[in-house]
Amino acid sequence: MINNRGSIIIEKLKMEDTSIWTEKYRPSKFEEVVGQDDIVKRVKNLTNSLNIPHLLFAGPAGTGKSTLALIVVKELFGKNWRTNFLELNASDERGIDVVRQKVKDFARTKALESSFKVIFLDEADALTREAQQALRRTMENYTTTCRFIMSCNYSSKIIDPIQSRCVIFRFKLLEKKDIEKRIRFITEKEKLQIDDKAIETLYEVSEGDCRRVINLLQVSSTISTSINQDLINTLITSAKPKDIKVVLEYALSGDFLKAKEKLLDVMLRESISGQDIIKSIQKEIWNLQIDPELKVKLTEKTGEIEFRLVEGSDEFIQLEALLAGFVLAGKGNENGNKS
Repeated sequence: MINNRGSIIIEKLKMEDTSIWTEKYRPSKFEEVVGQDDIVKRVKNLTNSLNIPHLLFAGPAGTGKSTLALIVVKELFGKNWRTNFLELNASDERGIDVVRQKVKDFARTKALESSFKVIFLDEADALTREAQQALRRTMENYTTTCRFIMSCNYSSKIIDPIQSRCVIFRFKLLEKKDIEKRIRFITEKEKLQIDDKAIETLYEVSEGDCRRVINLLQVSSTISTSINQDLINTLITSAKPKDIKVVLEYALSGDFLKAKEKLLDVMLRESISGQDIIKSIQKEIWNLQIDPELKVKLTEKTGEIEFRLVEGSDEFIQLEALLAGFVLAGKGNENGNKS
């Protein structure tokens, strides 16, 4: 017979078994953070002084911005960190009303057992300009009772008055050694076997995004405790380089219809988005046996199409236009070689 305490323990174990690994293995101390060594060192020194300025963390997704913000708050406030901390995702709540109500109401009240509170605005570059102007005034008026930590992908989207009030830290994509260190740590804890080629594939597909690596690891672990390159490849939703190479070779040889047919086959068979196709094409251009000058022109064309896709243009039409550009570039290169 299991008593109440035993039931609680079992429930706790079940929750741990079903937890999301990105949260389960989220670093809780400065020493556990991989990569960003200079940033971690400087932020740690600021935190140890028990009086931080406003902070702005800028950089790609999955590089540790939110994790570092949480570590700062926990180090500052200890067990009572939740009472002195407000987290908002600006991409969900991006209007001026959020700043006027939630942020202002939290900032104006006195902190418990501390001289100030902390507001963490995740994805702050999604805030409208009006909201950012209101935020600037809030930062000015309540600087004695509140500090702001903001994270964003692009600091250029944050207005200058806010940037000038913050200490800015620019995060980089994680290097292979940092990604590998985290993979080894997790696989050891979860009692998984992983080979070097699988680690190489995970790093290449993640492009330095640690969150994506951990998610792929968790999915892989549900299939097998022995993780290899083939298993990772079955889970990756990106076009295989050899398929993209065939598409580009058809286009550069002047066969637009075959290039279009192959591209549609890859997209529909693998369920790959237009933006993922663009990224694969951009990488594969530099592996083609063509003039460096032509590679530059094709890369420029690829960037133009990628911009149109981001702005909401039709994927298939824009990708067909890109293939047409490759066909014309291939014919122009042939004519140049003949002359």
